[in-house]
Amino acid sequence: MIAEHLAEQETALAADLGRTCALATRCQRDLQTCAAAYGELFPARPFDPAFFAALSMVTAFGSPWASPDELRAVGRASLWIFAVDRLVDQVAGSRAEAEALVAECLAAAETGPGGDAPAVVRFLTDLRDDLATAPAFAALRAVWLDRLGRTLRAMVREWRWKEEGAPVSLDEYLDGADGCGSSFVNVSHWIRTGDPWTVGHIDELLRVGDEVQRYLRLLNDLATRERERGQGDANALAFGAGAEEVTARMNEIRGRCLTLLGPVRARSPRAAAYLERQIGFNTGFYGLVDYWGELERE
Repeated sequence: MIAEHLAEQETALAADLGRTCALATRCQRDLQTCAAAYGELFPARPFDPAFFAALSMVTAFGSPWASPDELRAVGRASLWIFAVDRLVDQVAGSRAEAEALVAECLAAAETGPGGDAPAVVRFLTDLRDDLATAPAFAALRAVWLDRLGRTLRAMVREWRWKEEGAPVSLDEYLDGADGCGSSFVNVSHWIRTGDPWTVGHIDELLRVGDEVQRYLRLLNDLATRERERGQGDANALAFGAGAEEVTARMNEIRGRCLTLLGPVRARSPRAAAYLERQIGFNTGFYGLVDYWGELERE
């Protein structure tokens, strides 16, 4: 009986994993179709097939109960973050160039792109227009714009840090964690999929989401420090934090997340599970590989 029960459990688990992988496959096809529409924004390096597969997996495993249509916003918002991050970090030749790109994105998000807008701006406004069809967008538009602004301004702040070359404390560094875009992506996801409690308690969710964002930023820094050192990217360890200090801070942050998620779980189990899965999936994922393919400067 025990063996039979275990076999049934394995079958059920395999079925769940199979559905999630199928969901990831659908997400990957959508992301590749989306990227193709913006041509030069997604060169084969670093946006190789493995990149799209990885991004699709974190999308699907974060909300395995969702439909492909419900995951379109979170997947495309994540894709846009990678695109603009590459332009700011790898393509812009100066902080002035990065600031100009950020200003154009923010202006277009408010009013719409100009006729000759670059692909990254058109992608952003297309993402906004798709989200605008969701009932929650009207209530959360200002939040979405705020999180977009925080993300882009944090990316520019990293340029200033690198130019100055001065040590950056871990607390100051984590104040700029918006640069990884996680909370912006979360708001996009909740606009598309959030239940009434989620929409009505967005500030409470963002408090937890911001802690998750800090955890993910440090997790990324630990996993990619060698690559980022070679590229001159912002990284907590490059700014003077030690690996033990970073790991200890991650444990603190994760503990706060678990505490904050308790009340959320009682009211919106899926919103809580989505944030928990971001921590869990990425912790396992970064143990073996990074999202990026080979970058142009390598």
